[in-house]
Amino acid sequence: MSDPHIQIRNLTMAYGSRVIQQDLDFDINRGDIFVIMGGSGCGKSTLLKHMLGLLQPRQGDILYNNESFVNASPKQQDSMRQRWGITYQSGGLFSAMTLAENVNLPLQLYTSYSDADRADIIAYKLALVGLAGYQEYYPSEISGGMRKRAALARAIALEPEILFFDEPSAGLDPISSCLLDDLIEQLHDSTGATVVMVTHELPSIFGIATNSVYLDASSKTMIAYGDPKQLRDHSDQPVVRQFLARESGSLQEEQV
Repeated sequence: MSDPHIQIRNLTMAYGSRVIQQDLDFDINRGDIFVIMGGSGCGKSTLLKHMLGLLQPRQGDILYNNESFVNASPKQQDSMRQRWGITYQSGGLFSAMTLAENVNLPLQLYTSYSDADRADIIAYKLALVGLAGYQEYYPSEISGGMRKRAALARAIALEPEILFFDEPSAGLDPISSCLLDDLIEQLHDSTGATVVMVTHELPSIFGIATNSVYLDASSKTMIAYGDPKQLRDHSDQPVVRQFLARESGSLQEEQV
């Protein structure tokens, strides 16, 4: 039985007079690893920004736990956001802060833990992502893959019930990308968090996703919804089957 955690209802996204996507209507169930996918310029990142409240929809609603986010007050929206963890394509770490200081930031802002308790949590979260002992390193002193993992440690600092990822594997070599997928799946399994990912990487889509939506740039709406393996083999949309059956490789994505 489905248990919607996030509901997208009759959503239209636009920049001025330019409609990006319209009539989006789908659920993300509790515990899903859900992928937002589609070709270049279709509006994947734009949808994520709407879900995070960074952009306002032209029409429609986004609900979390059956509560409207779009129509909520700023205070209510902030309360909802505290149950989320977010990692950005570049990692989004503060370069002038150590890894410990980066992970500490949400703890400092939103909890009343003591310094000692926060230090324990920071050490634990960094250990969870394979960065035990790296508390005093700066982002510039570690590799790109390690920066992605440090950003994930910060994202899970507050024990979020939803984790958002924008192209988590962008810029990583295939081995680092696979290791990051494994880590996302392990954290999902251990915490029970719902995961929402924007990605075009087939290894990620087929390796860890349990559900997905396909946004079409031509028709400016969703044309497929479901398990990506089922869509690859049985979708009645040729463009979806072609997208999912293409050879693995990096695509140049326009972030719209």
